[in-house]
Amino acid sequence: MATFATFRDFYPFYLGEHADVRCRRLHFAGSLLVLVAIALALGTGRWAWLWLAPVAGYGFAWVGHYVFEKNRPATFKHPLYSLMGDWVMFWDIVRGRVTLR
Repeated sequence: MATFATFRDFYPFYLGEHADVRCRRLHFAGSLLVLVAIALALGTGRWAWLWLAPVAGYGFAWVGHYVFEKNRPATFKHPLYSLMGDWVMFWDIVRGRVTLR
């Protein structure tokens, strides 16, 4: 896997690793569940909800990569950029810049 000097250089690679719409949908669902888990923890004061955040975030994403994309998640080689890419892609989907179709 290539090295990247900046996140700006990494993000097009990241999007290419998420070409299959089913993978993007799973990433979006996982990220949304992360936000729900955090909101539940903050709203109820039951911090046990936080265990769901990494399980949902990584679980949904990794299923998308291994089952649909047939590639290895960038998390293993570029953990920080990959995490940043997850959230940038999430917001790009919300804004309609990346499609779920």
